[in-house]
Amino acid sequence: MKIKSKILIIAGSDSSGGAGIQADIKSVTSLGSYAMTAITAVTAQNTTGVKSITPIPCKEIINQIEFTSNDIKPDSVKIGMLHSTEVINSVLKSIKKLRLKKIILDPVMVAKGGARLIDDKAILVLKKKLINKVDLITPNIPEAEILTKMEIKSMLDMKNTAKKLLDLGAKNVLIKGGHLGSKILKDIYINKQETVIFTNKKIQTKNTHGTGCTLSSAIATYYGCGKTLKKSCELAIRYVNNAIKTRPKLGKGNGPINHLNSFIIEKKFR
Repeated sequence: MKIKSKILIIAGSDSSGGAGIQADIKSVTSLGSYAMTAITAVTAQNTTGVKSITPIPCKEIINQIEFTSNDIKPDSVKIGMLHSTEVINSVLKSIKKLRLKKIILDPVMVAKGGARLIDDKAILVLKKKLINKVDLITPNIPEAEILTKMEIKSMLDMKNTAKKLLDLGAKNVLIKGGHLGSKILKDIYINKQETVIFTNKKIQTKNTHGTGCTLSSAIATYYGCGKTLKKSCELAIRYVNNAIKTRPKLGKGNGPINHLNSFIIEKKFR
């Protein structure tokens, strides 16, 4: 398989392999691209929750981003867990210095099990300094509510919240509708020119650990390969839905999805 693009992932590590850097690498690789990483924090977690979070020093985050990118120039960037003001400022500094383009931000705030992954001061800095520097922000409903201080109970609320994020400086917004509880899953993609709603049947399962990380990484991969942002969202949503459908049912809690669903394994290796 010829490598289609090079993706830099800036995010936290998930020891269980279902989310974070591990999910990002699997997603990018499964879609035929090359994954590079800058780890912002190391977590000890499994499908039932997060046991501990160990931050990586900001200097080392900068070293990872810059030393890697100076050698292999990324075609796009996916940003995930940024747990503190210092980390956000460090990442911003490196992005500006390297003139990195095609940036997808997944504003990771709360783990699937409920553990808080970012402090309040960092949320403010993310809103003021980072949102307007990226091409797309991909919050789920709880994250969109935190960013805008608006309550989301309906599709209309999702649209209004997305517009609020545009007012905060976002260029493009994809709000994921999985938390609405409807049988039909609707994700809304919006910018100043258009509004698109992606509709899919919701798959009833608790095995959805890492869906947000996977989606944003898939978007970054397609975007880095030259697809439009809207098409990248459409294809990435399809990839995640197939990953949920073929979930491996691992663990005692919120299990992972199947990142390898795009693979066709040669007969001799089956």
